[in-house]
Amino acid sequence: MSEAENKIALTPTQFAHLGEGIVAYMRQIDSDDLKNKFPGLPEIESGLRLWALFAANGQPIMLTDEKSSAMASAMQHDLTPVSLH
Repeated sequence: MSEAENKIALTPTQFAHLGEGIVAYMRQIDSDDLKNKFPGLPEIESGLRLWALFAANGQPIMLTDEKSSAMASAMQHDLTPVSLH
C-alpha cells in the first residue's frame, strides 16, 4: 500500500467536528485580546494574563487566572486538555 492510499480525506464539516466532546485546548491570553475576540464579555481589567479553555471547535468553555483551574475544568467535562502557545 502506498503512502497516498493511507491518507484519510475529511469534509470541512467532519474536520470542524474533529475532537468534539473529547479534546479541549488551553491557552494563556491577555484580557485585552479577550475584549477583541469576545465582545459580549463583561468588562475585564486591562492587562491581565488569563487562561482560557476552549472546546475543540473554538467555543469558549471557561476563563480563569490559574492554569490548574483550566485543566481541572477540562477533566470535569471529561475532555483531554491540550495546551496551545
